[in-house]
Order: sequence, then structure tokens, then C-alpha cells
Amino acid sequence: MLIIMIVAFVLSSIKLKSPDISMVVAAVILAIAGIIAIPELGSPIRYLVEGLFVNMDLAMLFITASIFVNIYSHSGAVSTITRGLVQKISNKWVLMSVMGVLMLIPGALTGAGSVSIFVLGGLVNTVLKYLGVSKNKRTGFIFFFAILSAAAPPINLWTMLMTAQANMPYVGFTWLLLIPIIIAGAVAIIFFGWGAKPSSKDDILAELPEATEGMSWWRMLIPVLTIIVLFLLALYVPWNLPVLGLPLMFLIAAAVALLCNPKKTSGKDYLHILDNTMEQVFPLVANVLSIGVLQSAMAATGVRGLIGSTFVGLPLVLIYCLIVIIGPITQGCFNYGCSVVLGGPLLFMFNTLGMDVTVICAALSLIFPMGDCLPPSRIVGRLACEETGCTKYMSFIKSALIPMLVLGAMAVVMIVKPTAFSFLY
Repeated sequence: MLIIMIVAFVLSSIKLKSPDISMVVAAVILAIAGIIAIPELGSPIRYLVEGLFVNMDLAMLFITASIFVNIYSHSGAVSTITRGLVQKISNKWVLMSVMGVLMLIPGALTGAGSVSIFVLGGLVNTVLKYLGVSKNKRTGFIFFFAILSAAAPPINLWTMLMTAQANMPYVGFTWLLLIPIIIAGAVAIIFFGWGAKPSSKDDILAELPEATEGMSWWRMLIPVLTIIVLFLLALYVPWNLPVLGLPLMFLIAAAVALLCNPKKTSGKDYLHILDNTMEQVFPLVANVLSIGVLQSAMAATGVRGLIGSTFVGLPLVLIYCLIVIIGPITQGCFNYGCSVVLGGPLLFMFNTLGMDVTVICAALSLIFPMGDCLPPSRIVGRLACEETGCTKYMSFIKSALIPMLVLGAMAVVMIVKPTAFSFLY
């Protein structure tokens, strides 16, 4: 079954050039093969339809969060903030640090690093270009901070999927994720900025959009505070307000951003924003839905259990050594599905060994995003290259290798010695 799935996926990827459609084709062929081998499974249509709804909540989160981010960005808040920072900050290292922090925010709020590239990739690329950073390093910077943003709290989808599978509460991950991200981000800034010779501030400002007229600090702050306050209320006083859910929270914040917009924007303009948003997030939505279809077919035929049990059946030392390799490869193949295929079985295994699975879950969710530059999906890596015009894909991966190794090393230490990090939650 596993061989049939792999062959179907590889041939479809070569022919169709689409990892999402290829996953669906592989799922259909796997389901049909499963029914032929095990007639008791019943109709394959059932598993395929069920799979479409496995990650529907994630798809809704992508859509609503991207609507909020794009409406907020359209108001001019992001460009105004960036221009103001460039005007007030002269030090190269401080400015790169601020660009890195800004890159973390959209992905942290949406769970998708690609959103950080959509919203801030162009501006960050322009700033880094005039700071003297080479094209490969600019691409590496944008990619690395995009995957860090996806792993950053409050929305870490790998952790959410693993905790849901293991019946764990999604609590206690904030500092477990944030501290390694801060350390890896600091290393990345030094690595990417080393040797760069900045242009003049006037040259940088000439390439940035003008500040939006009428954009005051409270107009920039209130929409962001809205989503933060709603999230904190749901986290700390869940019994005192209705269950809103993250998608509805983002829609409320989008409405607030719309009201705080100082621009004269018509309803037609907002419809255009929504249309562009759907086009923007369609690859992500297609990706998570196709992953769900493949996951359902793999679960029904036993392939998912085979992959997980095979890896967790290795000696513990080999798991420690191979997780930084196998984890990203699985992410490249299944995207967020790696949390179910590999992450869940690993959590169950470490739990039976009496280890702190909260720390291990956080560590795994730092390892998986590194595979977003690997085929067949490579969504974040592809977007980073498109943003900077980088045509040498392997050169870009090499430029980001050192920061990724630092992040992977910290994650492995967390997996090997989880009790040493228990005080962080």
C-alpha cells in the first residue's frame, strides 16, 4: 500500500506539477487499492469525503486570518509602521531585528508563514536590499523568519494538531516556543547581516510606500489589540463569554480594522481585497484539504500507522539523530499532515517512556517547519524566492542552512532532555 501511494504521488507530481492535486490522486489510488485488498473497508468515497473535513477548521482559520491581515495592511498600517521605523532607526542590526520581529507577527496570528511573506515580504526585501544584504541571504532571511512566525505562539498549527490527536490541552507552549525562536532569530540576524554594507537612509525611504495620511497610533494599535484581547479572554476566562473560535475572532478584528481605516475605501474596494485574499490563500486551503483527504485514505488502509510505527520502532538514539532529517522531509511531503503521520505517534511513544510530552511537542513543532523549503510542497520556500527574484533555489537553501541547524539543534536538546525545560510552562 505504501509503495502504491508513493508511486502514485511521484508520477502525479511529475505529470501534473501540483503537490495538492498529486496528494488527492495518490489518496484516490490508495483508497481503491485498499478496497481491493480489504473489501471490508467499504466504499472509498466515504474516506475521501471525510478527509475533506479533517482540516476544514484550519482552512477557515487561514481564510479569516488572511482577511484580517490584508484589511489591516490595506489601511496603510503596515507600510506606515515600516517607514516610521526606517526613519527613526539608523543602526543596521537594530533595523534588521525590527524587520525580523515584524515578520513574526502575521504568521504568529495566522499559523501560516506564507502570510508573513504575502504581507511583509516585499517591504522586508526592499529594506534588506538597501542594507546591502545579498539576494540569496535576503531570500534566506524572509524564509527563515516566515517559518519562525508559523511556529511562534499563539497559533502553532503543528502543535494544535498534535495536541488534538494526543488529547492534550493546548496550553503551556508560549515560552517553550518563544525562547528558541528568539535565540534562532538572533543567530539568523547576525548570520544574514554579517558583511552587509547599507545604502543611505534616503535611498531606502525612496523605495518604501509613503506613510498613509491620517494613520495615527491608535488606528494601528486597536485592531491588533482586539485579536489579542479576544484570544486572552478565551484563554483565561472561557466560562464568562460565548465560545467564539479563532475564525470568528479574526473576522471581528477585521471589522475593527475596517472601521479604523483612514482611507476612503468603497465596498467595491473591500470586495476586491476579499477576492485577492481568496486567491492568495487558495494554495494553502487546497493544501490542507488535500492533506486531509490523503490522511483519511492512509488511516483507513493502515499506511499512516505503518509510517509512524516504523519510525517510532527505531532505537531511541536513532530517533534523536534522524528526527531533524525525517521531520522536515515529512513536512515537505505532507505539510501540516506530518503532525498526524509522525508527530502523534512520537508523542505517544515518549509518553509511554514517562517523558514530558509538552516540551517534546513544542520541540517537534520547531523541527517540522524547516521542511517548508523541501519538495514536493515547498510553499514557503517558493514564495520567498518569488518575492526576491531568486532563481537559484539550492543557493537559497544553503544560505539558510546555518540558522536552521541552530534551530534544529535546540529542538533536539529539548527532545533529549525535556525535564530541563519544564519550568517554561
